[in-house]
Amino acid sequence: MNLSTLPQLWEQTVFWLSSHAVVPALSALHVLELSGNPDEIAEAMLLGLLQLCIIALIFRPLESLIPAEKWPDRKATWIDIQYTLIILLGLLPLFTYLVLNPLIHFLGGGSTATADTESQPLINLVKLLPVLDGHPLLLFFVYYLIYDFVYYWMHRSQHLIPWFWALHSVHHSQRHVSCWTNDRDSYLAGLIEALILASVGLLIGVAPNEFALLMLLGELVQNFSHANVRISFGSFFEKVLVGPRYHRLHHMIVDPARPGLHNCNFSQAFPLWDILFGTALYHEPPHPTGVCDPMVDIDNQYGLLGQQWQAIRRFWGAVTCLAGWRPGDVAFRTDYVPMASEHVDLFAMARANSHMAAMESSHDQSGTT
Repeated sequence: MNLSTLPQLWEQTVFWLSSHAVVPALSALHVLELSGNPDEIAEAMLLGLLQLCIIALIFRPLESLIPAEKWPDRKATWIDIQYTLIILLGLLPLFTYLVLNPLIHFLGGGSTATADTESQPLINLVKLLPVLDGHPLLLFFVYYLIYDFVYYWMHRSQHLIPWFWALHSVHHSQRHVSCWTNDRDSYLAGLIEALILASVGLLIGVAPNEFALLMLLGELVQNFSHANVRISFGSFFEKVLVGPRYHRLHHMIVDPARPGLHNCNFSQAFPLWDILFGTALYHEPPHPTGVCDPMVDIDNQYGLLGQQWQAIRRFWGAVTCLAGWRPGDVAFRTDYVPMASEHVDLFAMARANSHMAAMESSHDQSGTT
């Protein structure tokens, strides 16, 4: 096949999927007139399928070849695969093109806006940095830097503000972090994240198709950084791009000897932000992943819907009380009200698990003698 025919083949595939699947589905839901361009939804689904192929055919085999942690089985990762399929092939395309894109177009956003001053972005990067004029790739890179900077502070807020952590904690409750874990999260948290990032994109003039590409790149970077692999970029490049070893430390269980160590490595793609704001952690051996709070770890006893419900209960318990708005590390009481983690023995669960493992090991040994 001639490579020059690939763009044409892509357009034909998008048109076929749009006309045979997207348009009939939107018509059945009676939302066709409310949506963006159906071709854009089809393209988003194809991009999601491409992302799935990269995860399944590249990242997943690497986990078998060079695992960072060796697990007795991978059953705990199955639910994360469900999250990924639902997000990439369903919720993300629909939300982006049924909600975000119409909103951006309605408010006059996007780099394709007219010269009318009312439809210009509030922050016009080309005017602020004339060197970007006529250089779309450089402009897109600047967009991504801003996107990543906003993501860094949003991510820190998810760990700092108790009601935000109540939602984001679904993501961190996974004990077996893998290439599928990125999309494991509260759907309400995902909605808030998308609206924050899209609002910033609107302010700086990111067009809907550019925003979709920003999200795709961000997702792929995170799929790789969550992968259970022993990959390091070396002492220099690991300070340039977030990799699996770097991000795995962000998912570490609280260390009893150094209880604040886990508040690190919040960046999505560029460690620059962690380095600048003092949250970068290097030269640390791998730690077990997960959480010590039993009211968050309990997510692992539920399926996808159960995890979403637990997150909502924690969120409601936090957002309806003063403690839920007071910044800091928290754990959750059995009534889902947050309290400062310094008042909770977060390591009781770890000790209980260690004791249980020791008992099981002793029982196995006695059974073989």
